[in-house]
Amino acid sequence: MADSAEVTPVVSCQPPCPGKEEQGGGGGEGEGGGSSERDTGGGLTDAQNEVLEKCLHALKHAKNDSHTLAALLLITRLCPASQLDKPTLRRIFEAVGLNLPARLLLTAVRGNDNSGLPPHELLSLGTALLSALSTDPDMACQPQLLTTIPLLLGILANGPMNQQKQAAEEQNQAGEMGPSPDSKIHLAEISNQGSNSANVAKSARETETGKQKGDDSSATNGVSTPQEASPSSKLDEALAADCYQVLTAVCALPKGPDQLLSRGAVPALCQAVEQNQTYSHKRGLALLGCLLSGKTKDKAWSKHPAELLALLVRLSKDFCQSKDQTKLDMCSQLVQFLPPAGVEVEREELKGVVSRVWGELRPMMQAKLTPRQIGPILVLCACLLDLYGWEQVGPPKFCCLLVNRACVEVRMGLEEPPGNDLSPELQDTLTGCYRIMEAAIEQACCLGVTQTAAPPQSSVSTLSLQQSRQVLGVLEEAFSAVMYHLQQVDPSRYGNPFIFATFRSLCSWLAEETSCLKEEVTGLLPFLIGYSRSHMQGESQEQQGLSDWMADMSVAEERAAWTGKEALRYLLPALCHLSAEEGPRKVLLTLDTPALLVDYLSQSWTSLRGKSGVASARDPSMETACSALLNFTVTEPERVRKDPCFRTLEALLSETLPVLVHKPRLLVLAANYCTLGLMIGRLKSAPTGSAEAGQRRFFSTALRFLRGALDSGSGPGPVKVSLSWEESWDEAAELWRLSLQALGGCVRAQPWITALVREEGWLKHTLAMLAQCSALPDQHTQEVLEEALCAMANQCTQCKQEIGDTMMRNHKGALSSMRNLKKSVGVK
Repeated sequence: MADSAEVTPVVSCQPPCPGKEEQGGGGGEGEGGGSSERDTGGGLTDAQNEVLEKCLHALKHAKNDSHTLAALLLITRLCPASQLDKPTLRRIFEAVGLNLPARLLLTAVRGNDNSGLPPHELLSLGTALLSALSTDPDMACQPQLLTTIPLLLGILANGPMNQQKQAAEEQNQAGEMGPSPDSKIHLAEISNQGSNSANVAKSARETETGKQKGDDSSATNGVSTPQEASPSSKLDEALAADCYQVLTAVCALPKGPDQLLSRGAVPALCQAVEQNQTYSHKRGLALLGCLLSGKTKDKAWSKHPAELLALLVRLSKDFCQSKDQTKLDMCSQLVQFLPPAGVEVEREELKGVVSRVWGELRPMMQAKLTPRQIGPILVLCACLLDLYGWEQVGPPKFCCLLVNRACVEVRMGLEEPPGNDLSPELQDTLTGCYRIMEAAIEQACCLGVTQTAAPPQSSVSTLSLQQSRQVLGVLEEAFSAVMYHLQQVDPSRYGNPFIFATFRSLCSWLAEETSCLKEEVTGLLPFLIGYSRSHMQGESQEQQGLSDWMADMSVAEERAAWTGKEALRYLLPALCHLSAEEGPRKVLLTLDTPALLVDYLSQSWTSLRGKSGVASARDPSMETACSALLNFTVTEPERVRKDPCFRTLEALLSETLPVLVHKPRLLVLAANYCTLGLMIGRLKSAPTGSAEAGQRRFFSTALRFLRGALDSGSGPGPVKVSLSWEESWDEAAELWRLSLQALGGCVRAQPWITALVREEGWLKHTLAMLAQCSALPDQHTQEVLEEALCAMANQCTQCKQEIGDTMMRNHKGALSSMRNLKKSVGVK
């Protein structure tokens, strides 16, 4: 296209009569008449200011697109964008509006011969205007701009000419932007001005962003030099840069990633990369990386697993073929494109990707690397461990090296003097190291499970004794550094996401190992409990930031909404161990830990009950909290009698147990609640009057619940576990036995319970079962049943009579072998 002729402000560019408020392509509504808020560019002369105001008026009252483009051309010729400040640029953008560039794009992709301009010039002009307008966040979020996203994506994926075929499909979506008869683009008036008007928008955009686009286009005196775009599938660089500018601006909006995702950005950008379109690797991959981080990652992989997996395969091959610094740079890129754990993709293909990448990482890890170089490698290793564990990591020697290097980085990184803030890069590296350490601990747990179950086969499962000791040694040293770092944390930093990651990592170790560094662990308990309580009570000022960070973590994490209970949930397994040891338990009591646990159960129950449709989903953390409270109940009876939090707990148990017993999937939690309530009940004295309604409700429910564990109708022979308990018996059996022991204690402490035992049918059911069956599941079950029956016989004459009569009538069943019970009822 020929260069534009020199244009001066003559009659052809005079604005329409101010009295006529007709708006054509401008559509701007932000300013009234341009004079109420006149903030002209600070670098303009008086003459330029005068022309600028006239052009702004012309833009606002343009009768057609020709007038709009003419006014834009005058502005760029007489008022260079480099001399315009942000308020002035904003006035120009609002005056131009979004309808004009949208019509230009639609006209181009539909191939309208009446437009008077070649399609590639229309595209260039339209995308340049949209690009400039998108630099203003208020413009970027407008519906008119958002409806152009499919068009822009199609241009990037297919090239400008191939978009004509897709135009009809987009017409309904962008119908309100269709060209009207009164606002067509007339070649006779603007054929020489089109490219220059595009340059106006480019100049404005460059000033707004404060820098040139680099190699996106060349520039002279603040005005981009126009380039001819041949009608082929290969994109012109300026056109591609403008498209990516718009999409990147939308992505930066609060709901921008969702807007792009819902408009097909992922498959379009994947296609652009696959076809090696202009800037697809430089800017397309960066945009995809934004969509695949944070809260939209799961959505993107769920909607487009095939396209994203194909892209990941390509990137992994590029990674394997790259050299030196490029390979190091690609480590961070690959992290973004790995799928979240548990996503439904072609497993074998993903397994091949992971295997290839590990093959490249092994020699990299064995090389001499600086801290800045090793960081991205360790983070990538952590993400691969999330996907496939230790299965494909490599030989045992390399696994030891990986854990060792992660531990060394943690020790070095956390040795910073107190008060020195860790850089974001170092925090990201240490977070990845924590995940490697946690994976090593998890694997050690798998190796420590019962001998009957074969541990999962991996390189770590074949570690020699010496290698295992080495791994445990470096882990202990690293967690010693972690504890030292946490000791220095001030409550004002409790909302810091990195502190949470450090806390979480330590909890994973304490869940399995509390015998090492016992003094250090006990000394850290005030921080651990204080930190957990702070988040539970919502005291941290950075709760939202912590929630967002958890969603954005480069290392795979649970992405559920932040509730405040997460910190304590991670600490619960350690509290289970520590509450069983006298020294740590005394410290925990001084920190009012039982009240914190009761509060956790209360909040968790409220949350569980509020989940309609999934109320039967099991929450193991609630069971763990019960176990810790059970330790306090067994070992600290005086505290239980005096601490008000245990009265609160009793009220909670009496309210929830009647609901839980009707939830088959929550049977283990119900068994925990039943046991905990009965263990507390044995420590209480008998009421002076009648029992409270809540107590009666709890004990009635507990008796019916316990009665249903064994099947009384199984006939002669050994008694069987009932169908409702069978699936959970391995986990619930010990709780059931403990409940029966506690029931005997409750009967001795509160004799009124014996009346409930008879009313609820527990005694009749149990005696019938024992008289009929030949044996119980195990000796321990027989002992606890006998103990409970003895307590009832000793406290209640009617119970004693009923037990004695049954024993007199039956001489062959399991009941006849209970010698202590015979003595209690006087049967020989």
